[in-house]
Amino acid sequence: MLTRIKICGITRWEDAQLSVELGAAALGFNFYPRSPRYIDPAMARMMILKLPPLVTAVGIFADETNDEAVAGAAIAARVNVVQLHGPRLPRLDGALRGFPRIRAITVKEGFRAEALRDLEGDAFLLDAFDAKLLGGTGKPFNWELARESRRFGTIILAGGLTPENVGQAIRKVRPFAVDVASGVEDAPGIKNVGKLRSFFQEVKRADQGIDDGI
Repeated sequence: MLTRIKICGITRWEDAQLSVELGAAALGFNFYPRSPRYIDPAMARMMILKLPPLVTAVGIFADETNDEAVAGAAIAARVNVVQLHGPRLPRLDGALRGFPRIRAITVKEGFRAEALRDLEGDAFLLDAFDAKLLGGTGKPFNWELARESRRFGTIILAGGLTPENVGQAIRKVRPFAVDVASGVEDAPGIKNVGKLRSFFQEVKRADQGIDDGI
């Protein structure tokens, strides 16, 4: 199975366009106002409406309890999926019922993969824990925990991925997808063309190696 790639923190059309041309399965648009990669839903919508129909647009929300507000922003932006970061979360059985939901999980000391069994979500994005950040930490974590988590749901691997380490991460974890933001950037929300190209090349190389039994 080919590893899907989600490019997160999209703020510019040129980055969205290149990511799609390189083969991104999904693009992430951050609607958390305190994020350095924040984008207004109306601005995101202008880009999302130009995306090919088989590219998934993901709206990212953090520390939000109002499910109607989240659904309203998601509808306004025309995203296909919502990605929810804690610590506080909106209701999932109300206005968000019609959206596929990615539940972001911070992997910190004491994390138990089996705990995912009791959480709601269509997929789980695993990211490193940071006391000051709700996501987008740019830090790796123990990938063995991510590998164990595959038994309990669909895993999207995030946290400190770069062109230099994504191949190793894929061979170790075999995730459904990988998620990258800071690892392919010059600055928050500003993607680096060379790093983007290298990231996709390394994912392809890792997948090919797995297929060849390497």
